[in-house]
Amino acid sequence: MPISCAPWYDDAVTSSVLRVPIFPLPLVLLPRATQPLHVFEPRYRQLLTDCVEGTREFGMIYRTPEVAEHEIPAGTAGCLAHIQSTQALPDGRSNILVTGGDRFTLRDFVDDAAPYLIAVVERFEDDAEGAPALHEIADRLRTLFTRVGRSARAIQDDATPLPDLPADPAEVSFAIAQYIDLDLADKQRLLASRSPLARLQRLEEALAPVVESMERRAVVHTRARTNGHGEGHEGHGEGHGAS
Repeated sequence: MPISCAPWYDDAVTSSVLRVPIFPLPLVLLPRATQPLHVFEPRYRQLLTDCVEGTREFGMIYRTPEVAEHEIPAGTAGCLAHIQSTQALPDGRSNILVTGGDRFTLRDFVDDAAPYLIAVVERFEDDAEGAPALHEIADRLRTLFTRVGRSARAIQDDATPLPDLPADPAEVSFAIAQYIDLDLADKQRLLASRSPLARLQRLEEALAPVVESMERRAVVHTRARTNGHGEGHEGHGEGHGAS
């Protein structure tokens, strides 16, 4: 019988409490972020089969190597993962693509006949915070992200457009965090944070110190590619000895 995300209780007051299959990984899935996964262990192949036959959702929780799966502490934040696509491989393994959904906290693992972990979890949302302050810092962060992103694209000779960012300032932090270089512990703190303002401030602290150096590197890289000339010049003649 497929195991899938389902309310643990029937009344509306506790509808945020779910019974879900859990896939603990050394990764942090953020809301609305996409994540490719390679499924190879037999128990997680079964989890994938059951979820595809059910609601196509499971819970992802970040687990460090020193913590046993069944010892992940109560209160740990995770994210519901929605299966967008699956690619079955000839030997039974699969490549899948998931998208992050609602956040949750782990209540407890439950006994079940399934070969993978099943847990009771509780969805949670952000605390209410002042809109003017959120919009102000979110606008600054969008500008920083655009400057750093354009510089990074230039350094990598990548013409791919930057991703669109959400209008909701509370979601901007998660949208940006999936694209910048943060360690897993920082990402986990962002996932668990119920303060949009604190998340935005943390990302501003990460991006503000590097934006000018990234822009300088992008200028140097662009000049090197054009041999010191502006775009459209190939460096022929004029005593430059281009080869």
